[in-house]
Parts: sequence; C-alpha cells; structure tokens
Amino acid sequence: MSKPQRFSNFRMLLNQPALLLTILFIFAILIIFIILPLINVFRLGFTGPDGGFSAETFVKMVSDPGYQKTFWNTMKLGGLVACISTFVGYIFAFAITRTEMPGKRFFRGIATLPIISPPFVLSLSIIFLFGRMGLITNKLLNIDSFDVYGLGSLVAVQSVSFFPVAFLTLTGILESIDDSVEDAAYNIGASRWHIFRTVTLPLSLPGIGSAMLLVFIQSLEDFSNPAVIAGSYSTLSVEAYRVITGMYDMQGGTILAIVLLLPTLTAFAVQRYWISKKSFVTVTGKPTQKRRKLHEKHIVWPLFGACSLVSAAVIMLYGTVLAGAFVKTWGVNNTFTLEHFKYVFSMGWDPVKNSIILAAVSAPISGLLGMAIAYLIVRQKFFGKKLMEFSSILTFAIPGTVLGIGYIFTFNHEPLLLTGTAVILVAAFTFRNMPVGIEAGTTTLLQIDRSIEEASTISGAGAGTTFRRVTLPLLRQAFFSGLVYSFVKAMTAVSAIIFLISPKWNLSTARIFALFESSQYSGAAAYIVIMIAIILAAIALINLLVNLLFKPKYLKRATAK
Repeated sequence: MSKPQRFSNFRMLLNQPALLLTILFIFAILIIFIILPLINVFRLGFTGPDGGFSAETFVKMVSDPGYQKTFWNTMKLGGLVACISTFVGYIFAFAITRTEMPGKRFFRGIATLPIISPPFVLSLSIIFLFGRMGLITNKLLNIDSFDVYGLGSLVAVQSVSFFPVAFLTLTGILESIDDSVEDAAYNIGASRWHIFRTVTLPLSLPGIGSAMLLVFIQSLEDFSNPAVIAGSYSTLSVEAYRVITGMYDMQGGTILAIVLLLPTLTAFAVQRYWISKKSFVTVTGKPTQKRRKLHEKHIVWPLFGACSLVSAAVIMLYGTVLAGAFVKTWGVNNTFTLEHFKYVFSMGWDPVKNSIILAAVSAPISGLLGMAIAYLIVRQKFFGKKLMEFSSILTFAIPGTVLGIGYIFTFNHEPLLLTGTAVILVAAFTFRNMPVGIEAGTTTLLQIDRSIEEASTISGAGAGTTFRRVTLPLLRQAFFSGLVYSFVKAMTAVSAIIFLISPKWNLSTARIFALFESSQYSGAAAYIVIMIAIILAAIALINLLVNLLFKPKYLKRATAK
C-alpha cells in the first residue's frame, strides 16, 4: 500500500470515529489475550536462574533422550492419524459429493458427530470394549490380560475423532470440481478409475494436503485422549502437563509446550499460506447443466459398504458409552442403575453448571468478535490489517496447553490479575474458538456483493450501522456456525483450561478427567451423556435464536431506500 493510500485510509477512519475505536479496541484485546501470553511463554522458556535470557535449560531438555523420544512419539502419532483420518474423510466426502449413494444425510450426520461430542467419549468406549473387563475382550473372547493402552488404541481413537475435520475440508474441494471435466474424459472412452486417477484425485490434492495438515495439528494438540488411553506412550501435550503438575517444574513444562508449538505453527503456516493458495480446480465461468453423479453399482456399493462400516464403528463406540452410564460398574456389576446420574444432578452439578454459564457467555462474544474481525479484514482498508488477520487466527495453531500456560503467567499479577476468576476462562474460550467464526465470516463476505452494503452507506448509515443492520443479517449462517463451534468447544475444552480452573470455577471436562484418573468410568460416562444432551439442546436453541434475531428485515429496509 502506497503512502498516499495509507494517508487517505487514515483520513477516512478519522471521519468514522466508531470504526477507528473498534479497530483500536480489537488490536488491544488481540495483543493482550493472544500476543502477550505467547510472548510470555517464550520468555519463561528462555529465562535463566538470574532472570536474564538463557537457552541453557531449553537446550538441556531438548537434548534429553527421554524428551526426544516423546517428541518423535508425538510426530509419529500425528503422521499416522493424519494419513488414516484423511483417507477415511476422503472416502466419505467422495461418496457424498460425487456419487448417488443412498443414505447421504445419515452418513453426513455420522461424519460430523465426533465434532460436537465431549472429549474422552471414544477413549472411554475403547476401555469399555477392549479393556481387561471389556465387553469384547473379556466377555466375548474371554481375554482378561489385553492391554488396551498404547499407540494402537490412541491412533484408532484419534482417527475417529478427527476424520470429520478431513471430511469437511475435502467436501468443499470435491464439490467445487466441475463435473464437465470428468464428463469430457468419460465421453472419450476413459474408465471411471482412469478418470479418478488422472482428473479427480489431482484436482483434489490441495484439499488432501490441507486436510492432512489440519488433522496433524489437531492430533498434536490433543490432550484428552493421550491423557486417558496412551499408557506409557508419552506425548508432548500430556508430558508438559505432568511436568508442571507432577514435578512442579513450570519452566520445564513451558519448554515442552514451546517444542509442541513449533511443529503446529509450521504445519499451520504451510496449510494456510501455501497449500490453501494452490488450486487445481478448473472453473469455466459458464453455466453448466447439472449432470448425473456416479451411479455404477460397482462404485456406489463398495463406497456404501465402507461408509457403513465406519458408521457402525462410530455408533458402537457412542452406544457403549450410553450403556456404560446406566450400569453400576462396567464389566463387574452390570446391573441397571441411575445412581451415576443422581450423583451428577445432586453432588456433581456445579461443574456442569459452570461449563454451561461460561460457554453461554463466551460463545456470543466469540461469534460477534469473529464477525467483526471478518468484516474489517474483508471490507475495510487500514494500516495493520494483515497483522490483525494473522494474530486473530493464530490461536487455531496454538495448542491449548501452550495457551493455558501463557494465560497463567500473563494474568497472574496486577494490573491483569485474572487467575482463578471466570473472566480468564471466558477469555480463553473466546480467543481459542474465534478463528472458526472469522474464517466462516470471511468466506461468506467474499461471496456478498459490496453494492448491498453501499446502498446502506449511500442512505446515510455509518459503518457500524451498516454492519449491524445489513452485513450481520447476511452473515447469519456464518454467525450460527461460529456460535455453535464456540459453544461446543467451550463445553468440551480440556487442555486450554486444565491450568486455569479453580475450586470456585471447576468445569465438567476437568471433573470427567478426575473421574478417569480414579477409574470411575461409569460416573464419567454419565457426565458425558448429560453433556451430549446439553450440547444438542444448545445447538437447537442457538439455531432458533439466530433465526429470530437476524431476520433479513433490515436488509429489505436498507435496499428499499
């Protein structure tokens, strides 16, 4: 941007003080709640005994063979899960978008179920099914010495947990491929397999690469599953937690968090600024006739069988947790009981209530802030816009463990003393979950003609009024997505809040983790079932409220003038 353009944009902002204050306010909170905690993490990791800069402890820890093994364990896990999840996600995405397979709505629902479910669900299911008192190992196969803990179970659990991330990414890329490209190859005699290998697969390579990197990041950041099911297979996220809480070595845990942060940031940068910019999709710009999707039985039915097999596994895993919540002690005393639910609603309700309150507070803040930032990035011109865009989505690549440690050091003293309060938890939820709303809002705004908003501006409305009465109603679906994601992730967060909870503000996920540590699995299952019911009810309520509050009536008024 040239100097005259910068000066012109600055003068424009001076003429709109509300817009200028909004930009300054957003920069301030991004610095306080994202940049500053991240700086403090690095500052602590490279501080010597005398309080000055020193890399001695960092070098000592990264040179330790035990921690090096933990690092490579984490990378190995992430690589395996990324490959498996992307493969399964591609099968689902291809079957749903490119074929006439029956039951698409059902399979789409199965493919998104793990996204809205609480943590520990699948790990608990694996224990119920394959543990020493497991339904399959002990009851059906009469094996009582099977070790369910380790890399194999962890790969299986994470693959099921994260294949929806790959599915959603690949669905978009496969839907954008023009059918006429494949039809042209088919009309000249190419087989379906040849077309897939030479046309469809190459065109979807950007989506495959992006999906693998996103799943890789999710696997590296995951705390709940390794904490429960990894056994002796150590990972960085859990090891950082154990070093801090078990060995009381705050600097050591911070250094492990930094080591975890580096590959996640690298993968995020590659995904966002390289692969996502590459596209091999051919779009003619001309209207095309809607063509019949793949319908050959030898293609449709194998895909249907594969999707059905994965769906059956997902249903079995979730059904097992549901059943486990209604028995006294799984595998020992399977008598039907409601005592676990009675305990949750009587003695253990406070953590659930706290989770609902904090999620209900943080979700609208995260949603509105995400839409506002998306609007500024897409529709406004100002100095530092790239910095705002990068810093606002940075938390997607920051593991929750790193964010939690950063918040401890940043908000543990005046003038930002927030430790032990609800405010620090709301802030963690808001800025941790905001990037999804920003991405959804940005994508939607790029598809909306500027002339709609210009009509409001010509009528005399300022930037704030136009955003509130015209742009926001048009962003209703993106706003809904941001709200749902923020609420669900706030309800199910573990790693970001494990260091931030207090006796007054204990949360349901922390309570479930405590039950796992004391092997009270049926009690944990009851908590999980209740959380799933709350999340489903909240999604329905959010959908209703968004439809009521953001009807496009303001759009009609603005465009009618």
